[in-house]
Amino acid sequence: MEEKKNKVFGLLGKDISYSFSRGYFTEKFKKIGLKNYKYVNFDIPKIEDFPSITKNNEGVSGINVTIPYKEDVMRFLDIIDETAKEIGAVNTIKFTKRGNLKGYNSDVVGFEKSILPLIKEHHKRALILGTGGASKAIAYALKKNDIKFKFVSRNPNGKKEISYQDLTKEVMEKHQIIINSTPIGTSPNIDQSPNIPYQYITEKHLLYDLIYNPEVTVFLAKGRENGAAIKNGYEMLELQAEESWRIWNN
Repeated sequence: MEEKKNKVFGLLGKDISYSFSRGYFTEKFKKIGLKNYKYVNFDIPKIEDFPSITKNNEGVSGINVTIPYKEDVMRFLDIIDETAKEIGAVNTIKFTKRGNLKGYNSDVVGFEKSILPLIKEHHKRALILGTGGASKAIAYALKKNDIKFKFVSRNPNGKKEISYQDLTKEVMEKHQIIINSTPIGTSPNIDQSPNIPYQYITEKHLLYDLIYNPEVTVFLAKGRENGAAIKNGYEMLELQAEESWRIWNN
C-alpha cells in the first residue's frame, strides 16, 4: 500500500483508555510499515464535542465509534450507508475525498462472521441482552440469517423487548442463543454478570459475549458449567477492525 503523509485514525468514545482498537491498529501499522500512520483515542465527555475532533486534528482519515456514541454520532454525519441506516448505529466513519463524513457499521460484519460457524440446526431463537448501539447490529445480523430474537432490557419498550423478570424457564428453553451486548462483566468489574436465570441453560445453548476482557466472563463461565457452547467478543473486534480498514481504504 502506498504510504501518504501523516494519516490519523482514532476511536471515538467515553472513558476508553482500555481501547482494543488503538493497540490493534498501532500493531497493524507497524507490521505493514506505515510509519506516518497513527491511531489515537478521541475520548470526549459528550457527543457535542465531536466536531472539535475533526477541526483540531489534521490528517484525520477514519474514526471508529464505541460506547456510548454509536447512535448519537449519526446526526453529525453527512452521509450514512444503507446498512448502518437500517441498523440505526454507526461504528466506522470514513472521511471521503470530497471532505464528507460517511457512517458505516462494521460491527454487523464482525458479529456475523464470528458467530455463524457456531450456529447449529436447533439455534432458531436468540435473546439479546441490552439495547445499545451494538445490540442493533446483532439484531440486524440475526434477522439476515432468519434467527428470531428478543431484546432483554431493564426498561422494556415495544413488543420486541422483554424484561429480565420475563426470563422464565420456558423463555430460556425456547431461546437457545443468548448474546450479552451490555458492558456488565467487563474488566475491572469481572465478578459481575447479567441477571439471567443461568440454571435453565443447557448444552443446547450458545452464549456469546461481546466482552473480550476478561477472556471468559462470569456470564460465559456459568454457561460453560451447564454445558453450553461459549464465545467471547475478541474475534468480532478483529473482524470489525479489518472491515473498518477496508472501508477507509476502499
